[in-house]
Amino acid sequence: MLETLRQDIQVIFARDPAARSVTEVVLFYPGLHAVWLHRVAHWLWQRKRRLLARGVSHVARAVTGIEIHPGAQIGPGFFIDHGMGTVIGETAEIGAHVTLYHNVTLGGVSWEKIKRHPTLEDHVVVGAGAQILGPIRIGAHSRVGANAVVVKDVPPGSVVSGVPGRVRGRNGDPLPEPAHEDLQHNRLPDPTMELLRELAARVVTLEGVVQVLRLEDDRRMADAWVESGAHI
Repeated sequence: MLETLRQDIQVIFARDPAARSVTEVVLFYPGLHAVWLHRVAHWLWQRKRRLLARGVSHVARAVTGIEIHPGAQIGPGFFIDHGMGTVIGETAEIGAHVTLYHNVTLGGVSWEKIKRHPTLEDHVVVGAGAQILGPIRIGAHSRVGANAVVVKDVPPGSVVSGVPGRVRGRNGDPLPEPAHEDLQHNRLPDPTMELLRELAARVVTLEGVVQVLRLEDDRRMADAWVESGAHI
């Protein structure tokens, strides 16, 4: 238990340069409080003490502004930075060393009592305001941009941005060292601009083809006019 608590604190120092002391982290980091209270709630949930588990979760929400259902499965090294407004559903599964920023939703899209929330694999980073919905899987080492809405599976090592979320590869960016998480969720592609550039390039190509066809047509008309003797 003490080793787990120590690791939770170390995670914050590794990923938040604003953290200055253990006392500050323990007293004033709502993301840490939410994770600790979730561990208690999840322990109760697994032992069928569902009402008490929901009570602990409710207290955690009131104190931290972060709502984590007691049934959610969370791996080691989990960090919620700031955290206000973050919601994690009952059947969500979160792997090791995952980072969420504030106002993130891991939500469901079904009323059936089935797996209806996302699965985040190891080393995933989710930017502020992102909404990940449904029983989809976000592959390991992926980044989800701020305010993205993700409703489809994301392959490992991808970058997601936009509404709905559009998936791109890392374009050759190397994966971070195991000891350092990839928190650069500001490095995102612009799918709309990429599409506009492709369309503009296509228009330029088509204009060139049309110009060539016009010249060829004018040349044929001139040749026909000369051959007909109409200029005499």
